[in-house]
Amino acid sequence: MRLVPLTLVALTTLTACGGGGGSSDSNPVAATVNAGSDQQIIEKSEFTVSAQGSPADGTFTWERVSGPALEGFPAEGAEQTITAPDIKLDSELVLKVNYQTDGQLVSDQVSIFITSNNQLPVAVITQTAPEELPSQYNDVITLSGEESADIDENGSVDSYLWTQLDGPDLTADSYNNQTISFTHPLLESNTAMTWRLTVTDDEGGSASTEASFTLNKTVEVIIADAGEDQQVIEFDTVTLDASNSEIVTATKSCFWEQLTGETVTLANQNQCITTFVAPDVDTDSELSFEVTVTDSKSRSDTDTVIIDISPKPLGLINDTGMSDCYNNSQKINCDSEDFPSQDADVGRDSVANQLDKVGQGDLAFDFTKMNEFADELPDDATSFSCVRDNVTGLIWEVKEASSTLPPSTADRAATNHYTWYLNGSSGVQTGSVQGAASSTCPSTSDCGLQTYINDVNSNDFCGGTNWRVPTYTELLGLLDYAKQGESTLLNSDFFPNQPSDTQLSTGSSSFMPYWTSQTAADGTSLSQAYIIDMSSANDLAYPKSNTAFVRLVRTPGE
Repeated sequence: MRLVPLTLVALTTLTACGGGGGSSDSNPVAATVNAGSDQQIIEKSEFTVSAQGSPADGTFTWERVSGPALEGFPAEGAEQTITAPDIKLDSELVLKVNYQTDGQLVSDQVSIFITSNNQLPVAVITQTAPEELPSQYNDVITLSGEESADIDENGSVDSYLWTQLDGPDLTADSYNNQTISFTHPLLESNTAMTWRLTVTDDEGGSASTEASFTLNKTVEVIIADAGEDQQVIEFDTVTLDASNSEIVTATKSCFWEQLTGETVTLANQNQCITTFVAPDVDTDSELSFEVTVTDSKSRSDTDTVIIDISPKPLGLINDTGMSDCYNNSQKINCDSEDFPSQDADVGRDSVANQLDKVGQGDLAFDFTKMNEFADELPDDATSFSCVRDNVTGLIWEVKEASSTLPPSTADRAATNHYTWYLNGSSGVQTGSVQGAASSTCPSTSDCGLQTYINDVNSNDFCGGTNWRVPTYTELLGLLDYAKQGESTLLNSDFFPNQPSDTQLSTGSSSFMPYWTSQTAADGTSLSQAYIIDMSSANDLAYPKSNTAFVRLVRTPGE
């Protein structure tokens, strides 16, 4: 109870006009009020507050000062019967009573201490999946705590916790959701499992329940799994993985066997995980493998996997012939992150030892020797007229031997050289220069490229009449950069009888220029064409009036 000071009403004595009157003072009794004693109660229970006021016959008004909300307040009357509100935490409710009498207003307060009386939640487990019970192998089983509830009128379940008490090893999606899901495992016999669900309400109260279910045995007690079918590229390392095969015993063994396709070598045929290198293929191909999985009781099952293999996109040009990787100054390992993707680490040369070649050649180069009729010759033939590049499909001229300075008496002598003079679709190409007859070649007409081409085609050389000067890219594809430092970057086993720099009479050492068919864009005169130096791989825009060597090429079927 709290007493509040009285409010006094001043009385004014009135004096009548005209004199003769008298006056008297009246002192009223001070008003008081008492709200009663503080109380300790439990939530949702009834309690009564009763106030006493003096002098009598005044009016009482109650109001809430602080604490939980109350229905029916403010209220009038000395006595109030109230139902304590439903609360989550212990609370203090402060009420004030106002008493008014004889023009005076006084008040007092009382505290009601309300204790929260939390009712524990109820935990309930139900099985909601599969739709048809009992569950079978590989079914996704779902247990639900949705029917769990908080008995408190305004309460709610705040969290869930699932715990497996017994049964087979199971992997659940989550242990803290309203539901829990897992897969019916492979079982040799019907097996019981027990789960406990603990629910906690919004006031921290917890309750648990347990439920047991039967998991049925399976007809098959071992299920082999060879893994997903795969799409790979030739030369990829392929992994076959049967480790997800299911058994009911503690251990298992695996044995892999190839069923179809080009035979490959499995690294660990008796292991559940094995590897092989995808073979060299020219078209999309398919391999199939079977794994036999056996448990410790000698029960077994099989499964197959398909591996689709596509050709590696190596393109229709030759690689560089490099088998080593380098930094700025020395040879390094090809897996360096500082100098990545070098020629020796990517492209055709990087898989040269796995290529299924038609002929022979260093690294990824693949050449076949041919006679003057374009018949294929053995790889060890010492006499041949032309060479087919099995990568590009082009057929290349092989020069004839000559030890003299030009003009040689043989038309295809390696030492002969020519000015750049070519015909185009509309006649002689711009900038062409006709070399003097019998000067650097044996022709009595002229020593230009077109005359030489015409002579070779007239003889139906190597089964064709479409011989031509190679393009820049075609000629570049013959170079083997691993031969840097040698006199020529051509493989002399397939391109013998190569000239020396002295036979060109250019005055420059280590210079072996060969013409390409491509004019250099040097303005309107177009007086230069590209050459490639076969001793260094350098290219150069070279005056068409100069002479250079030539190695003709043709495309079969054109």
